[in-house]
Amino acid sequence: MDFKYQTVKEVYETFLADTESTIPSELKTKYLGKKGKVKQLLKDVGEKPKDERANFGKEINTLKHFIENKIGQLSVQTKAKFSQDQIDVTAPFDINTSQENKPKLLNKVGSKHILNQELENILNVFEKMGFDIEESRQIDDDYNMFTALNFPIGHPARDNWDTFWTEEGYIPPAHTSTMQNRVLKSYKIPIRVVVPGRCFRNEATDASHEHTLHQIEGVYVDKDISMGDMFGVIKEFLEGIFEANLQIKIQTGYFPFTEPSAEIMISCPFCKTRGCNICSYSGWIEIMGCGMVHPNVLREGCIDPEEYTGFAWGFGLDRVVMMKYGIDDIRKLHSGELEFLDQF
Repeated sequence: MDFKYQTVKEVYETFLADTESTIPSELKTKYLGKKGKVKQLLKDVGEKPKDERANFGKEINTLKHFIENKIGQLSVQTKAKFSQDQIDVTAPFDINTSQENKPKLLNKVGSKHILNQELENILNVFEKMGFDIEESRQIDDDYNMFTALNFPIGHPARDNWDTFWTEEGYIPPAHTSTMQNRVLKSYKIPIRVVVPGRCFRNEATDASHEHTLHQIEGVYVDKDISMGDMFGVIKEFLEGIFEANLQIKIQTGYFPFTEPSAEIMISCPFCKTRGCNICSYSGWIEIMGCGMVHPNVLREGCIDPEEYTGFAWGFGLDRVVMMKYGIDDIRKLHSGELEFLDQF
């Protein structure tokens, strides 16, 4: 492949050399991981002159797709080498069993869970838009969960999140916004970061609610950022994931950490806006909350709100998957029911 930019070309040539001696899983970490060589290239996009950024980003995406495809091919080849040695360890076996009645070799290879598949797709869309990825935590404290996000002590909004608490006073995060203060303090402006992670809420389960879910938080901070920028990014993401032109409706909302706040709704994929029990007969389903980052949150993150503005959003991965594939019960995604999961 012919690359114009020297840094992209060097990564390409290094990758080709590594394929001769490095196993696929290690290649994926080295080149496509959070601290991989492709991710480092993406961070350089903002350093290029404005008239070169598009072409530079295009070359990086071309290289990324090449690496993904090559690693996929190498993985298939590696699995093929060992497929003949796989046996069904759960099958009954007697050392005296005749050769023709012994357990047959397995050739079926497992697959990724549908949530993991779609998480990779979503993060890939955001990476192409220039966002970094920062994983959330499984346990956190009151400051990052509430105080840094403009929840004063004793504020009733703290009760809205049905939070779990440990005996030591720590919190399994109820939202991935718990990472926002850390992102604001650790990344240089312009800040473009997406935070995936698991969340935990002390609530009853039903067809549309689970006590454990996956959420993806996003934050963008720079000079002269507006709500128009926010709606443009969100629309671009939603249409990239659903691979269709969507009907989107925006309504006002309330979140302590954004002002003004909004809720994004999409047309119900089950009834096509005619009305059904899934959308409470409204024809629309709320898919995410968003808004301009509150000045207090920016100050707490050591950013001057007089000079910079930004927006943030958060949505449930589980809900997006349900909308995309027409799944009517969120509990199926966590049930381990193979007949259901084999569809994906």
